[in-house]
Order: sequence, then structure tokens, then C-alpha cells
Amino acid sequence: MANLWSGRFEKSMDEIVEKFNASIGVDKRLYACDIQGSIAHVTMLAKQGIVAEVEKDQIIAGLQRIKEQIDAGEFQFYVKQEDIHMAVEGALIQELGDTGKRLHTARSRNDQVAVDTRLYMKEQIGEVLGRLLYMEQVLLEKAAKYADSIMIGFTHVQHAQPVTVGFHLMAYFQMFKRDIQRLEDTYERMDYCPLGACALAGTTLPTDRHFTAELLGFKGPTENAMDSVSDRDYVIEFLSNAAISMMHISRFAEEFVWWNSQEFSYIAIDDSFCTGSSIMPQKKNPDMAELLRGKVGRVYGHLVQMLTVMKGTPLAYNKDFQEDKEGLFDALDTWKDSLQIFAKMLEKTEFRLDQIAKHLHKGFLNATDIAEHFVKQGMPFREAHEVVGKMVKFCEQQDKDFADLTENDLKQIDEWLAGDKLPDLSIKGCVEARVSFGGTAPSEVLRQIQVGRRWLEETAERGQETME
Repeated sequence: MANLWSGRFEKSMDEIVEKFNASIGVDKRLYACDIQGSIAHVTMLAKQGIVAEVEKDQIIAGLQRIKEQIDAGEFQFYVKQEDIHMAVEGALIQELGDTGKRLHTARSRNDQVAVDTRLYMKEQIGEVLGRLLYMEQVLLEKAAKYADSIMIGFTHVQHAQPVTVGFHLMAYFQMFKRDIQRLEDTYERMDYCPLGACALAGTTLPTDRHFTAELLGFKGPTENAMDSVSDRDYVIEFLSNAAISMMHISRFAEEFVWWNSQEFSYIAIDDSFCTGSSIMPQKKNPDMAELLRGKVGRVYGHLVQMLTVMKGTPLAYNKDFQEDKEGLFDALDTWKDSLQIFAKMLEKTEFRLDQIAKHLHKGFLNATDIAEHFVKQGMPFREAHEVVGKMVKFCEQQDKDFADLTENDLKQIDEWLAGDKLPDLSIKGCVEARVSFGGTAPSEVLRQIQVGRRWLEETAERGQETME
């Protein structure tokens, strides 16, 4: 079988070069999008009188038969076909002869691969958004369940201030919310059709790119033919979105690994998301959390690889661009799977509040609240900060907590503390008092959850309309 571009050549490709050059093993997953694009293209050609109606009908019927064969696993792919575009077109020509040869009028593989990839990504973005929305739904449900359950907030992996579990979970809600917004922005920018740009400069034939774009569900055609075939910003942007979101998953997974340890014992992960040891029968390992934490590296790698591919490529199309799909597909699969697995694991994880309570007396969690109490009595904050710092140091030296300090202790720490100036601030009281907008007070957490629910409903409705 000769290559569809072999007219200018006297020699066939070396076998090793042919194998190195081919992308059919990777881009065959684009077959449905390739056929969809070809059907729209030939429909436009017929509308413009470039091919006859009967030829259009024969080509569309032939393309549909090829799709049915691929769907059924009956289509044979060969390295010599080079890529999915030539595989489909070659099969069509084999079936229809000269009629099949008319399909590639007023297009190039350069714009063909660009439209295939955009069509595929539009579909896949819908799936990723669905899984992000599911993650957000699980976070809202868990946050509502634990809206007033107290845990420790950390900075620098040190006990910092008391917060609620619901408050902590809503922090991740905001991270994944931004992931959704970034993905929606990416969809908006890539929703333009490059088909008909041809190799780089358009065509002399009277095509209608607006009609093709409409048939394929794009907002319109891309504006510049040269940019249309050489642009891979949408791939880079998607990989960037995936990398950021995977980083969020990895951070959450890291906390799961900590919280699952005996030193913390903050959570009980469902058995269905853990594994055991081949030698130590007592082990229950948080392997899914560890795998999720590790998967981020491959997505980072795909982003860097794609940036490197594009950095030195002159306009317009270059064969380097063939390297865009393998990393893209793997990042897509990794991101989707990671979102689904983490959301399900979170859904089946419970917080061990009795164990968390054992840690609440450590680390002087109410120190900031005492400083703010002094501020309310007229002391400048920096001075209040210093006084409470002295209190902490005294307690550490005397192995005491704030509640254990006597009036004599307070006077010894600082003259200002003499008398009845130290408030009785329980950990629960500290949490309930933090009612500032975005704070950890249960009432404020419930407000955040309510806002989150409204946003989630609106986003799901908007996404449904966009995908339709």
C-alpha cells in the first residue's frame, strides 16, 4: 500500500523510518472525531458545489461504514497508514476509488489533526468537568457533616489554630472550584474550528469555513490559517490545568497519608481503598492516596515536554507537533481517574473525632485568641503578641497550659497580666468566635457551604448548556 503523499518520491521509506514516523498507534483514538470532521468537511464541499451531492452521499456512507468497523474492532491498523487520517482516507479510497479521493479537497492533515484534537478535547473536557463537579459535591456533603467538628489547623506542619473539619474541607472546595473555572476558560478559547485552514495559507477554492464550524458545533472558525495549524496553546493550557488540579489532589492525598498514620489517627479510610502488607499482617496502607500523590509527576512531565516541543518551532506546521497527543492522552486519563478515585475515597472516609480531640490541648491553639482579647482591651497587637509569646515560653518551661496559669504566674510573666485580665477561652469558644468573612466559625462554614451549593448548581447547568 503506497502512501497517499508518495507521488513526488522515487523511494519508499526505510522500514525503521516508517515505524519512527508513524503515529497511528497513538492517534487512532481520534478516529470518531476524524470521521466526524470529514463528514462535516464533505458536506460543506457539496454545499459549495466543489463535489457533487451524489459523491458527498457516497463518501459519508463510506465513512460511516469505516466507523462501524472500527467500533466493532474489525478495522485493521497498519504502521504504513502513518496516522488515523490516512488510515481512514486510505480505506475510503480503497472502497470508493476516485470518489474517495475527493474528500481531501481544500484541507490538509495539518488542519485535520488540529480539528480532530479540538473535537476530542471538547468531549473530554466535559468528562473532566463532570468528575470535578462530583468531587465538589462530595466535599460539600462532608463539609456539612463536619461543619462544627473541631480539628487542628497547621502552618509549617506545626499546631497553629483550631478550625473545623468542614472549614478544612471547604479550602479544598475552593481549589477545585478554580480548577473548574480554568477548564471552562480553556474550553472557551479552544472552541474555534481550524478545519479549512489547509496546510497554512487557506485555499483558492470557494469554501465556507463558517458552515463547517457550525456543523461541528464550534463557535466559529479560527481567524488566521497559519496560526490555526501551528497552534498548540490549547494543549499546553489543558496540560497546565491538569497539572494544577493534580497538584491539588496530591496535597490532599498527602494529608490523607498523614492523617491515616498512628501518630495522627485522624481518619478511617474504607478498606476498599487500602492494601495490606505481604509480610506484616497488621498493616493497612493508604496506597491509593500514595498513588494519587505520585501520579502528579507524570502530568507535570507531559506539560514540560509539550512546552519544550513548542519552544523552538517556527511557523507554520512542524512534525514536532506529532508529539502533542501521547502526553495529552495520558494526562487526560490520569486526571480523570485520579479525580474519580479520590472523590470516592473521600466519600467513604470518616474523621475520627475522638482521636482528633486528644491532640487539641497541644500547641497552644488559642494563643492568637488571647492576643486578640488583649487587643480588645486596648493593647497594641505587637505588644499583645509579645506578651502571649512570653506566656507560651513560661508554660513550656513549667510544663503547663494556659488554663493552669495562676495569678502569681501571670504577674511573674508580665506586670500587665496582674489581676483578672486572662480570658477563659476554650478551644470550642475560639472556633465559634471566628465569624469574620471566610473564617472557621461553624456559622460561617455553613454560609460557605450554602454559597458553594448555589455555585455548583449554576456551574452544572451552565456546563450542560455548553456541552449541548
